[in-house]
Amino acid sequence: MEKISVKKVITRFAPSPTGTLHIGGVRTALFNYVYAKQNNGLFLVRIEDTDSERSSKEFEKNILNNLQSIGLKPDEKPINQSERNEIYQKAAQQIIESGNAYWCDCSAETLDEMRREQTAAGKKPMYDGRSRNLGLQQSEKTVLRLATPLDGDIVVNDLIRGKVTFKNSELDDLILLRSDGTPTYHLCNVVDDFEQNVTTVIRGEDHLSNTPRQIHIQNALGYPKLEYAHLPLVLGADKKRLSKRHAATSLEDYRDQGYLDSAIINTLSRLGWSKGENEVFYLDDLIKDFNINEVQKAGAIFDITKLDWLNSQHLSNLNLDEFKNYLEPFLKKLNIDIKSHSNVDLLIDSMKTSENTLSGIAKLLIPYYTDEILYDDNAIDKFFSDDNSIIKDIRDMLITIDDWNEFNLDSALRKYQTDNNLSVPKVNQPIRIALTGSTKSPSLGLTLTIFGKDKSLQRIENLISHLKN
Repeated sequence: MEKISVKKVITRFAPSPTGTLHIGGVRTALFNYVYAKQNNGLFLVRIEDTDSERSSKEFEKNILNNLQSIGLKPDEKPINQSERNEIYQKAAQQIIESGNAYWCDCSAETLDEMRREQTAAGKKPMYDGRSRNLGLQQSEKTVLRLATPLDGDIVVNDLIRGKVTFKNSELDDLILLRSDGTPTYHLCNVVDDFEQNVTTVIRGEDHLSNTPRQIHIQNALGYPKLEYAHLPLVLGADKKRLSKRHAATSLEDYRDQGYLDSAIINTLSRLGWSKGENEVFYLDDLIKDFNINEVQKAGAIFDITKLDWLNSQHLSNLNLDEFKNYLEPFLKKLNIDIKSHSNVDLLIDSMKTSENTLSGIAKLLIPYYTDEILYDDNAIDKFFSDDNSIIKDIRDMLITIDDWNEFNLDSALRKYQTDNNLSVPKVNQPIRIALTGSTKSPSLGLTLTIFGKDKSLQRIENLISHLKN
């Protein structure tokens, strides 16, 4: 790849295709994308698929498709490490010729014994460089190790954490090539960053300890220095790293539950970063306002209630046609044709804020499209524990209303409530239960209007019969 002469900000996201796109990975990709776009730079993707046993093309396709669909499209065609072995071998040879690497033939048993002795002596278990000066040649039993400087420090100027210092004496001589000649993660990572002209590495803080090792490889190859930013980890409510025990972890899981991509991006961007009092924003807002130097160092807790709230805000910001398009696939899963309701626009528009997710809204719509009503037993117990006289009175009152519209219905219900000195829930909730099975619906006059007079009265009769039984 031809080197560029002018330093242009280039970031990269480097996932391993050993699973579907993780929500933490989306956040890392998002911050890389935003930083690049803020600096009129490039956002690249590299597939780290050297682990042939665990990597799969299916997962690679999932990652690339989801990145593109959520709006984080790479500016160049992604590269695969599995296709670049010759480049890594040349880099390894260059390090050998520079005198910064050596062959080691220590067996697994020898290394285990070495670590046991170090641990017993109260020392940090690490390779002690015993093969460094033996002048061994490559064989089927040797690995290639980097000759790490024995003293001095490596200083990482992190955009988030400031100056982080590592003592070289605490870094052992990491392996660059395995005994079968295959390159290790660190060598591939450094070479690819150089070959892709990467200027800024933004990744999780779990990679911070890798950084001094990779800087030593860069120095051995004569590569230029990079910028680094290590993001706080995404944590569950128990402040442990987010995993399936806390919540869904893949982007697809959240989409399947009916969360909008824009709400997911909004939520992830706020993990460890904030901008004043503004809570709701979109990708363009993030590119305008995000400052990587303002990201906190502490772990960021993923709060599903925050995602729920932000998703409801993003749903409410959709126009009616957009909302219907997003909702339609969730209704199809329930065998419901969105167009089959006579008051479809009025109905769907009224339900935009009825639940936090598209799947939740779709389920609430079942009674509007079918005759299937599952009564909420807790609601029945709460509002019909004494007698059924209120709902019978309301039925008799509703029968007399000829001009069946939202205004007339709300006026009649308010008058009944006032005349009988009842609370609003005492009057409205029994009717909601009759119409939908639950206490959730749009304003009651609107709900009655959507169902129409005949169906509303029929459902009230059905509930009265249900209560008798």
